[in-house]
Amino acid sequence: MASGDPVDAAAAEPMEVEEEEAERCLDLTSCQLHDLSEVEIPPTLEELDLTANRLAAVDPRIGRLPALRKLSFRQNLLDDAAVAPLSTWAGIAGLQELVFRDNKLTTIPDASIFKGLVVFDVSFNEISSLKGLSKVSSTLKELYVSKNEVAKMEELEHFHALDILELGSNRLRVMENLETLANLQELWLGRNRIKTINLCGLKSIKKLSLQSNRLTSMNGLQECIALEELYLSHNGIQKMEGLSTLQNLRVLDVSSNKLTSIEDIETLTRLEDLWLNDNQIPSLDGIESALASSREKLTTIYLERNPCSKTPNYSPTLKKIFPNLEQIDSDMLA
Repeated sequence: MASGDPVDAAAAEPMEVEEEEAERCLDLTSCQLHDLSEVEIPPTLEELDLTANRLAAVDPRIGRLPALRKLSFRQNLLDDAAVAPLSTWAGIAGLQELVFRDNKLTTIPDASIFKGLVVFDVSFNEISSLKGLSKVSSTLKELYVSKNEVAKMEELEHFHALDILELGSNRLRVMENLETLANLQELWLGRNRIKTINLCGLKSIKKLSLQSNRLTSMNGLQECIALEELYLSHNGIQKMEGLSTLQNLRVLDVSSNKLTSIEDIETLTRLEDLWLNDNQIPSLDGIESALASSREKLTTIYLERNPCSKTPNYSPTLKKIFPNLEQIDSDMLA
C-alpha cells in the first residue's frame, strides 16, 4: 500500500494527536518517584501532575517550562525549604494552578511570582497561619487550605475574584475578614470551633458548610438570599430560624442537632433535599404545613433516629404528603 494512501494518513492522525498531547501534558501520578532524574520533561509542557510520589525536592527543570499552566505536587514529601525555589523561577510565572495538597508544609509558600494564579491548594499540611496569602495574586478564584492548623481568618481581603474558599478542619473560632469577597460562591468551614454565624454581609454565597462546629443558633443567614446549599449538621442548634428569606435553597442539612420541630421553611419553594435525621422531632404532625411550599419539589427527606421515625406507617405517610419523594432516609423508592 502506498505511503500516501488515505488509510495510512487516517491511522497516523491519532498517533500524532497522542504525541502532541504528551508534549503538553505529563501525568506521573502514583509512580513512586523519589526524584525526576530518569524522567524526560518536554519543554513544551502545559500541565505536569506529580501526584502520589515520594518527592522531597523540586526538580529545577520545572522552572524552565514557559508554557506551564498547571502544576501538582499533591501527596508528596515536600517541606517549606523544598518548595522555596519556585518563588524565584520567573520561567513559570504564567502558572495558573498550583497544588501542594498533602505534603509537609508549615507555612504558606511564596507564590507572589505567579501573577495570574487561579487555583492554589495547600490543604492537608501543617500550616498554622494564613500569613503569606497577601502575596498571592488577586486573580485567585479557588483557595484550599483545609486540614491544617489555622486559627485565624486573615490576609483574604484582596481576593475580590475568589469563588471558592475551603478552610475546613482547622482551628478557627470566628468568621471574620470576609467583607471584601463579594463574588464568593462557596464557603467551606466544617470541622472548626465556630460558635456564631457571621457572613460579614456577603450575599452571593451559594454553598455554605459549617458542619461539626460549635453553633447553637443558625441566626446570621437572613441576607444570604442566593444560598442554594446549606450544611449545618453536627452542631448544637436548638431551633430552625432565619431561613424564610432563603428562597433559592435546594439542599438543607441540619441533621445531628437538638431540633424539636420543623419551622421557618414553609415558604421555601425550591427545597429538594432535607436532612433532619438525628434530632428530637417528636411526630409527623404538622410536617405538611411546615413544608407547604416545597411539597411537590421535595425528593429526599431524612428523619431517621428521631422519635417521629417510629410513627406507625411512617414511610407511607411521608409518601402521601410528598408525592415526588425518591428517597426516605436510606431507602430509595421505586
